[in-house]
Parts: sequence; structure tokens; C-alpha cells
Amino acid sequence: MSQTPSPSQPQVMYLEDLQPGMRFSSQTHALDAGQITGFAERFDPQPFHLDHDAAALTLFGGLAASGWHTAAITMKLLVTSPMIMAGGLVGAGAEIAWPNPTRPDDVLHVESEIVSVTPSRSRADRGMVLIRSQTLNQHGVIAQTMLAKLVVPRRPAPAEDPRQSAEPD
Repeated sequence: MSQTPSPSQPQVMYLEDLQPGMRFSSQTHALDAGQITGFAERFDPQPFHLDHDAAALTLFGGLAASGWHTAAITMKLLVTSPMIMAGGLVGAGAEIAWPNPTRPDDVLHVESEIVSVTPSRSRADRGMVLIRSQTLNQHGVIAQTMLAKLVVPRRPAPAEDPRQSAEPD
């Protein structure tokens, strides 16, 4: 089953609301050289992330964003997408790859698909969702792939109405 929640009417989803095949698309994020070098200065100060001329001499052949910068943008796009999980996007692990560099002037977006939904056997209040995400640029080139395990709460049982359980006088 393939469903795409409407971005105009986002809703908080619990484990019971999710099923394999559901798809989600994010908004976009435009990247420029200043963002790339600013992130690199703080978190990944390698020449191919900091300097156009030095980057030209590397296997990247030009300035490239840190994979961790692409991952951080991906996280922002996921958190602000229509994929709103109850309790937030709580990760329990991920496999991540960067098959192509992210460049200045790339406009990124994320396409995600629910792979599996598994209720916990030991914790009745939650389950695990496996989600596959691809971060793509404006040309459809994949900059990042991620297979992530998310902890998602189950819908709480409705509170019992105390008026209905009261003993008659």
C-alpha cells in the first residue's frame, strides 16, 4: 500500500497508523558554499569541505559538503516533513551512505518509505519502524541513503470515563 499524507494536514502518527509502503516527501533545503564551509569549520574541517582550490585537487574535484552536513540537513527535512511521529523521531540505529557528493547550490529533499512496522514484544507501549530514506538533489541524484530504525509509541488507550465506572448509590 502506498500512501502519501497531505502536507497541508499533517497529523501525529502512532505505531498503529503506520504500514509498509507508506511514503513521505519533505520540503526542500537550498545549500550554498557558505553553509558548506561554515558547517565544515565547526564540525568537519577537511580541505575539500573548506576551500574551493584545495577541494579541486581531491577526488571530489571541487567543494563538497561533509556527509555529516548532508545527514544534518536530512534530519531537519525529516523532522519538518509530514511524517510526524508521536514522541518525535527517536532513532535506534541507522545505516547511512553518501553515494554522491552534495555541492554548493544543490537543493535537497528527502523521499522516505516505511519498510516494516514491528510491535515490541517486551514493551507494550511502543514498537520499531524501519524506514528507508533517500536525500536527493534538484537533478534527482542521490546524495545520501539511510535505513533507520525508529522507536514509535503505540496509541495510548482511551482514558476511562470515571462517570461510567461509578457504583450506583
